[in-house]
Amino acid sequence: MGECPMTQADLVDNREQYGDSSKLEARARLHRKYAQTEAPWFSWIAGKAKLQSGSRVLDIGCGPGWFWAEAAESLPESLDIQLADLSPGMVDEAIARVRGIGRWAEVEGTVADVTELPFDDASFDAIFAVHMLYHASDRARAIAEIARVLKPGGVAIVTTNGRDDCASLYDLGYRAFGGKPGSPIAGLFDLEMGGPMLRAAFGEVEEFPFQSRLVCTDPKDVVAFLLSHPPGDGAPAEQQARLRELTEAAFEAAGGVFEIRKVVGLFLCRKG
Repeated sequence: MGECPMTQADLVDNREQYGDSSKLEARARLHRKYAQTEAPWFSWIAGKAKLQSGSRVLDIGCGPGWFWAEAAESLPESLDIQLADLSPGMVDEAIARVRGIGRWAEVEGTVADVTELPFDDASFDAIFAVHMLYHASDRARAIAEIARVLKPGGVAIVTTNGRDDCASLYDLGYRAFGGKPGSPIAGLFDLEMGGPMLRAAFGEVEEFPFQSRLVCTDPKDVVAFLLSHPPGDGAPAEQQARLRELTEAAFEAAGGVFEIRKVVGLFLCRKG
């Protein structure tokens, strides 16, 4: 097995990965198709945020704006929304999607790095950082920037995965490609390390687990997920074939259903 682990550079500034949402879509599809959860993920986040009408909100690392599309009915209509991402393609897609919903009059977008936000101090009532802080080149600085642009009394909503998230899924990738076993974000910004890092910047931090698992019935969807990002997207043909063999064997051994346990959660951070 070749050594081709996902690196910090893959996560921070991979233009091929995040130029648009096409590769991200392959990963999201697995969750949408097979998730068994207590509630839709983005709507659950909106429920924890409890945004107030008239709030100015920053979505940093907004991606293609999926959060706003799914959670629209759970959010107030009178919001001033600032969409921001390191990828210009993602920002353009998010602006088009969120404005197209037609629910909010104020929707703007900007290309921005979370470690150097182009906003004044105390600019936002609420900030979303949904599964994105592990992309930051400097997590401590990114958290400090989020705290800086958040108003006193404001709330930051930060989500991420735990170190054991999707263990059975990533084990297939490890056995096919080599590299580092386990979740690719382990040791970058996961649930286990997130709390202490956030508490260093915010007066109050609450943690909420999200109950979810994936019950997959088609091996092709699992293979597509693992080939959509490093190391799978650069794996040679023989390793890709090995992945397909391993995945089909895993499904067969489990009677045609491959279960993936999710470990994911949300930090609700208040600025004193």
